[in-house]
Parts: sequence; C-alpha cells; structure tokens
Amino acid sequence: MKLSTRGRYAVMALAEMAAREMAARDRAPEAVRSRAPTCLAEIAAAQQLSVAYLEQLFAKLRRAGLVASARGPGGGYRLALPPAAIAIADIVDAVEEPITTTRCEGGNPGCLAAGLRCRTHDLWHELGAQIRLFLAGVTLEDVVRERVAGRAAAPLPPRAEGPAATAAAVVAAANGD
Repeated sequence: MKLSTRGRYAVMALAEMAAREMAARDRAPEAVRSRAPTCLAEIAAAQQLSVAYLEQLFAKLRRAGLVASARGPGGGYRLALPPAAIAIADIVDAVEEPITTTRCEGGNPGCLAAGLRCRTHDLWHELGAQIRLFLAGVTLEDVVRERVAGRAAAPLPPRAEGPAATAAAVVAAANGD
C-alpha cells in the first residue's frame, strides 16, 4: 500500500488544528467566528513534525480549500470547514497522489508484461477501494473525538455455491442459526 508521510503528516496536522478549534468552541461557542489562527510552529511542536515540511503540505491544503491562511503578525492557518465536514480521504487527496495497492502504474492496464494483470490484481485493487471508502467515511471530528476504533466492518462470509451449500443453508435456517 502506498500512503506516504505526506498523507499521514497532513492528517496529523489537521487533527491537531481540529482539536484546538473544537476545544476553543467547547469553551466559548460564540468565539468560534473570531478564533485566532494557529501557527505552523505550534502544530509542528505538538506533533513533532518539521515546520518546513508542514509549509509545503499547507500550501496544498490551502489550494484544496481545506485550510485558510491569515498573514501578518499573529497569522497562521484555520480550518476552512468544520471538522465534521472534512473527510480524511479529502486530506490525503489534497497532498498526494491516490492511494495505490497494486503494482500497476499510471495508465497501464496491468502489472505484468504486455499490460497483463497478475492473478492477485483484483484483490489488491479492491483493498485500495476499501481503504479509500474507510477514509472517506471518517472525518477530522471523528478522529479528535476518538470515534475511529472499531469502525472497520468485518468482511461478509464467503459465498458457498452448489447443492451442498444450499442444503447447509436450509439446515442452518431450520436450526435457527
């Protein structure tokens, strides 16, 4: 799987900002509109990240409309949307190329010679889709409020086919299973 430090660090930084903004809102809801921006040095110190690296990430996050910048003394960044409206997938998309789990690159149709797919291509492609769906369903507010653990859904049981499976299903239904 390819999820670089860009994606992880951007999520960490915005989760730090969201936690600060949500704490300020909980203390004084009327002050949210006039909240002071957070400087990158504070985020970097709290999350043990490089300020220079955060500057690069925040330029991309700003272009994606996820943060707004304030210049001058006391300047910094604010979330452009409420934490509940920012999906983790949006953050990852803003700072890097899509998450990939296959060997296929660019517009190539397959990962083997002559554009053929390996036998496990669909498995890895579907894993990537599941990761994307999971990240799209989790918001910054979910992360800050610690509502992420336990959200990964168990896979459906494999489908059995044929007369033996049908008979087993009938027996299970008769037993109340």
